[in-house]
Amino acid sequence: MALQRPEPVQVVKQRRDGALRGLLSGVPYIAYLGIQFDRRGDELTAILPFDEKLIGNPALPALHGGVTAAFLEVAAIIELAWGSLWEEIEAGRVDPTADMAPVRLPKTIDFTVDYLRSGLPRDAYARARINRSGRRYASVHVEAWQDNRARLFAQGTGHFLIPQPPDHPSE
Repeated sequence: MALQRPEPVQVVKQRRDGALRGLLSGVPYIAYLGIQFDRRGDELTAILPFDEKLIGNPALPALHGGVTAAFLEVAAIIELAWGSLWEEIEAGRVDPTADMAPVRLPKTIDFTVDYLRSGLPRDAYARARINRSGRRYASVHVEAWQDNRARLFAQGTGHFLIPQPPDHPSE
């Protein structure tokens, strides 16, 4: 029996990055807002690059509250979807190099945002933490900052329905 060589690190990185791009490409609103994700292993950081169209109050100027809420909610949804996709990829049940069917994203039950200070006209970052995730339901907390991670400008908590496989009897 011949020993299998581990895949080169660069191949694994490209495969994972491709899977993340595929996940994000299914949501046009992410592209419209310009949200990007930096992946380090299984950890994601959402990035909202500054753009003039994101300003809600030009007198301050400050990011629009709806943009801030959308940024937090997108970060939470993608974190949930990426977590399950990551497990499938690592277990070998999903081949991210193959044409993947669009990933079914979690559906928002509710999402609460705490606006802690004005979002300034500069890049913003967010990280989501899954507090609880079961077969049907998940709870996620998200924090957003700009220049200093210890100085949040917004945070949110959301509850989501986890998509069920197509052969699940409840669908």
